[in-house]
Amino acid sequence: MQITLDIPDEMARNLESRKEDLPQILALGLREISANPATGFSGLTEVLEFLAKLPSPQEILTLRLSPMVQAEIESLLDKNRHQGLDESDLCLWQHYEFIEHLVRLAKAQALLKLQQSA
Repeated sequence: MQITLDIPDEMARNLESRKEDLPQILALGLREISANPATGFSGLTEVLEFLAKLPSPQEILTLRLSPMVQAEIESLLDKNRHQGLDESDLCLWQHYEFIEHLVRLAKAQALLKLQQSA
């Protein structure tokens, strides 16, 4: 499908070098705009809100994704095993990989703090 739209010149200049990424950019943008906690896409918000409360190292080490987010990840893994992921799914998967990366960083720092204080 071809879509034509008018965008500001500055945005057009920024997108010029990312033409090949446009489908992914749009898919991610649509997911972000329509994100709500019931969809499971709120995983990043969930993790950032938790970290914004400045939890103790022990609390960080026990951090787990909510059952909704975990179910979404399991669904993507299952879909990948049986039929493969489309572009939108891949975009969502990358989102969850980023969340996992943030959680691992936080847990590594928490473990270091606990080891230094012992």
